[in-house]
Amino acid sequence: MTVARILVTGMSGAGKSSVLDALRARGHHAVDTDYDGWTQPDGTWDEPRMERLLAANDDVVVSGTVDNQGRFYDRFDHVVLLSAPLPVLLDRVRRRRANPYGRTAAQRAEIAGYVSTVEPLLRRGATRELDTRRPLADVVGEIERLLQPTEELLRDRHRD
Repeated sequence: MTVARILVTGMSGAGKSSVLDALRARGHHAVDTDYDGWTQPDGTWDEPRMERLLAANDDVVVSGTVDNQGRFYDRFDHVVLLSAPLPVLLDRVRRRRANPYGRTAAQRAEIAGYVSTVEPLLRRGATRELDTRRPLADVVGEIERLLQPTEELLRDRHRD
């Protein structure tokens, strides 16, 4: 039984999609907002759609890094920042096949800029940070532990 809403966030190449794929393979409800129309043309989440998702699900892992995600932090039980050193991120985006972002020098420079400007903001809003240089199974296991009900979480949910 899972009863937590978790946001998984981080820079390109941090492993968000890999973590969500692994969670889905283990039977968890996971939504990668990089796909299927979750973001508007300006790169922000479709807020009414996100509100509906969170209102309808006590047990979901959402992944994304967008300008307006902070508006939803109070609806997540955990905000998990996935991180890795810049050289690791750049190597991963260069090698990945499913997402073309990060293959050009300009995009990699953009990622480097985001690591210095955006990642500190994400870190301030996070309730947990996980270093994704660790094996994927370890990172996924930590997120699965966050999905488990706690007495406090169950009590809060019964009040809602």
